[in-house]
Amino acid sequence: MTVKASAAISAPLVLPASVLGLGKHTGPNSRINMGLIGHGKIMVGHRKYHLGRDSVEVVALCEVDSRKLDIARTEVKEVNGRACPTYEYYEEVMTRPDIDAVVVGTPDHWHAQISIEAMKNGKDVYVEKPMTLTIEEGKVMRATAERYGNILQVGSQQRSNGAFRKAAELVLNGYIGKVHTIAARLGKFPEPTQYKAEPIPPELNYDRWLGPAPWEPYNLERIKGDYGGGWRRFWDYGSRKNGDWGAHHYDIIQWALGRDESGPVEFVPKGYKGEEYQYYVYDDGTKIIRGYEGKGHMIRFIGEEGEVRVSRGDKLDTDPVSLKNVVLRPSDTRLYESNDHRADWLNAIRSRKQPICHVGIGHRTATICHLSGISERLNRPVLWDPIKETILEDAEAAKWISRPRRAPYGLLG
Repeated sequence: MTVKASAAISAPLVLPASVLGLGKHTGPNSRINMGLIGHGKIMVGHRKYHLGRDSVEVVALCEVDSRKLDIARTEVKEVNGRACPTYEYYEEVMTRPDIDAVVVGTPDHWHAQISIEAMKNGKDVYVEKPMTLTIEEGKVMRATAERYGNILQVGSQQRSNGAFRKAAELVLNGYIGKVHTIAARLGKFPEPTQYKAEPIPPELNYDRWLGPAPWEPYNLERIKGDYGGGWRRFWDYGSRKNGDWGAHHYDIIQWALGRDESGPVEFVPKGYKGEEYQYYVYDDGTKIIRGYEGKGHMIRFIGEEGEVRVSRGDKLDTDPVSLKNVVLRPSDTRLYESNDHRADWLNAIRSRKQPICHVGIGHRTATICHLSGISERLNRPVLWDPIKETILEDAEAAKWISRPRRAPYGLLG
């Protein structure tokens, strides 16, 4: 595959960490040279954040749509007062030795490929949730990070929120007794639609946008970044709501149950033998139900001795009410405390200690998203062995651990 830069415009000289005597990784007091890849809706916040930090220098922008790239270039120039190199092909970003880290804000089907190549080139990674499109991708990403010693943070930022942390600590330490049911509110997308073909805009490299996904005729509705639909509604590019909001809420549930290195054992789709809700189950019988009454909250933990309910906006409610303000005991397990998800990643880059949502956690959470999607698509239960990380007793379902990849976009390993 031929790779080329779309526009490497004039920019200031940026020295690599090795020239500054910092060795393989960024030193504790040095500026982190950052590349930003994928400039849709989610990257707007990342650009603003990193451009506003003295400890970060944004030195590369990459996007397959030149219109979005122009917006990003203009924004960076307005803040920095100078031009920033721009690229159509992410591979050129990876070969730059001066870049220490990248933020991957592409649609889900590109997360793994770009992150793996970044890690193999010695760069640390912040990748948006869900971390992967398939379970296989997660295994490869985890192995790559372990081999090369990279710092990878998944954008499951609810872990860096005080209300979610407090809720998880109350549940983990048994303040509501044994938890038997958890409700997660994910919402729903419109069903995928086969749109009619439209002319591909000359500003867009549509083949690159599709990447490993199957070829489909171009239509703006298929690729647009819309939190209510767009590309997120298609199985080719993600796991629909299981991957969209599930990546957030299932992640907190894993955290609260102390299951970051494990996972559920059975996934059942809505409608199977009359089931009212989609759900999955852990080996101790704890049942997580998608769409069950949350009493006005995103996640509702129901235990034998009470409830904990939590949402964004620092909303936390409990039964009994007094539990909300309880002071944890010295003997209680305390969870990793982060109040700024991106800053936690930047701090980890300097310390070389793993961040709050590292690659192993991201893989386990994404696995739940994918298995929920597999059972939904096949319309039958899926049994999972979280130790061996394999689907049991269903050869057809097991094929979905991976997906065919359109040539020449094979998965790097």
